[in-house]
Amino acid sequence: MRLLARTSWPAVLLSATMLLWLAPAWSQGYPARPIRLVVPFPAGGPSDFLSRILGHRLSAELGQQVVLENRTGAGGVTGVDSVAKSPPDGYTVGLTSGSVLSAIPFMTAKFPFDWQKDLSLLTLVARVHEVLVVHPSVSVNTLQELVTYAKNNPRKISFGSAGAGTFTHLAVELLKIEAKIDIVHVPYRGAAPAVNDLLGGHIDMIVLDVSVLLPHIRSGAIKALAVASASRSDALPGVPTTGEAGFKTVRSDNWYGLIAPAGLPAEVEAKLRKAAIKTLRSAELKKQFETQDALPSGRHERDRR
Repeated sequence: MRLLARTSWPAVLLSATMLLWLAPAWSQGYPARPIRLVVPFPAGGPSDFLSRILGHRLSAELGQQVVLENRTGAGGVTGVDSVAKSPPDGYTVGLTSGSVLSAIPFMTAKFPFDWQKDLSLLTLVARVHEVLVVHPSVSVNTLQELVTYAKNNPRKISFGSAGAGTFTHLAVELLKIEAKIDIVHVPYRGAAPAVNDLLGGHIDMIVLDVSVLLPHIRSGAIKALAVASASRSDALPGVPTTGEAGFKTVRSDNWYGLIAPAGLPAEVEAKLRKAAIKTLRSAELKKQFETQDALPSGRHERDRR
């Protein structure tokens, strides 16, 4: 014990000095390998589109490949939960939709994580319009006509969503309350499978991000009745808002954010945030996001210049 006491302190001091020297060196070398970007919805949906654009440009900014991984289920909760439970080393980040953090946690008694404790919120990525559309077999051309039809045919109209508790679900619940109609909810694991069933006529209507529905609206495969936002979409200037159609409480602007596990080394978190914000502010990304009717937002409360 005496020998240990005499010899351990110099060793401890040397180790501590090495750790202090290595910590900045390690962060300066970050990232040293590919980064995983978890997308909590299936491929082909709006979050997948945005993630591919963001991931590609983040790869160039960070000098390492950003690899997408789709982990679906529970309205996006499964994928975000996997991020929350990943090692906080900067090699796992994720995209989250607004509903995972601001709606679904208040709709279930047992939630798998506490986002305020388990996640680092890096930056808001984008805000998007959502639009209410119907299959052509539904013989209506306006939202008012849809409401009248639903009142005359209770439970005959079915609507899909990207999952229970998502904004795409809650927007129609708001319509049900304000319009006093009874229609049937069919939840999916994401936007892409819901759109496939809408195109196939297996469901009658849906509210989703404009980006994923726009090609089908333009082709005439589905009909757009109203934009569920305060303002009209630049991509669909002729489509009125739900407020203009007489349903002022039916508002469903969606948003996406970039997240990481809580407890990241400060230098790594700062580097990730700086790279993401720089990427989101670039003219090239803005142009690509605009094709998806998405407004990029590279702002964060710590980034007030």
